[in-house]
Amino acid sequence: MADKKDWDGDAVRKWLDARGIAARSEQVVAERGGRELQDDCDKASAEEMVCSLMSRKGVADSQAAFGAALAAILDRDEYIWRGVYNDTRFDRHVRSYARKLVKMAKTNTGFENVAHYQ
Repeated sequence: MADKKDWDGDAVRKWLDARGIAARSEQVVAERGGRELQDDCDKASAEEMVCSLMSRKGVADSQAAFGAALAAILDRDEYIWRGVYNDTRFDRHVRSYARKLVKMAKTNTGFENVAHYQ
């Protein structure tokens, strides 16, 4: 695989920041939607939490550090975050989003896409 690209910590941090902002925006929309959009709000809150945890200093500097931080998130038993409607659903969304990032980190793909909706 001669075309395998190197890990770009700056691009990963930029992607995490963009996704965190988008997740906060999605939470506002979901909260305005009322009771039927509470799951969407929990999903956006989970995305925001994971992105903010992964945006900490040094985490995105290397692929190994990023993977280790994701493993630490997945090893937790429960997650505490503000504005959560259903803890069980929220925990499931956090794990799902963290697994998505694990796949992205392993393949080093997807971090160039900073579009609002993904």
